[in-house]
Order: sequence, then structure tokens, then C-alpha cells
Amino acid sequence: MAEPPMVERAGWDWLEAPPLTGPIPAAASESDPAPSFARCFAGGDGARVLAVLRAMTLDRALGADAPEAALRHLEGQRQLVATILALVARGRAG
Repeated sequence: MAEPPMVERAGWDWLEAPPLTGPIPAAASESDPAPSFARCFAGGDGARVLAVLRAMTLDRALGADAPEAALRHLEGQRQLVATILALVARGRAG
């Protein structure tokens, strides 16, 4: 069976899971971590934790004199937090 063509994504679109083309197998739906992330970060405490993670990473800017290692480290943190936020959003959406 031929694979679907790759579509280049721009901006933050690459964080979103690609659209599914067929039914989700039972094993895949049971192993999807998104609902667990949504439950973990539900409620007031979860919202506060997400806000702190966002402030520490996505809303933070380093100065022009920041060493390359610091930039790379912060970018890795940003990617992890963005992945967590995407999983929470996908879990909440169902």
C-alpha cells in the first residue's frame, strides 16, 4: 500500500499529530497517553503547573549574549513543554 505524501507544516503546526486516515486500532487507542496527560493536568493545580512550565520556557527570552549551550538547553525545554501542552490539549479534545 502506498504511503500518503508528506505535507510540510509551518510554525507550531508540527506539534500537532498528523490526521489519521483510518480507524484507530484498539491497542493504539489504549496506549495513547493524551487522555492521561489531560487528567494529570486537570483542575486548578494542573493549570498552575502548566502556567509555571509555560512561564519558565515558552514565555522566556534569553539575551543576545547568551551562550549557545544555554540557547540549546532552553530550546529543548521549550520542545518538551510544547509537547506536554499538545498532549493535554489533544486529551481534552477527546
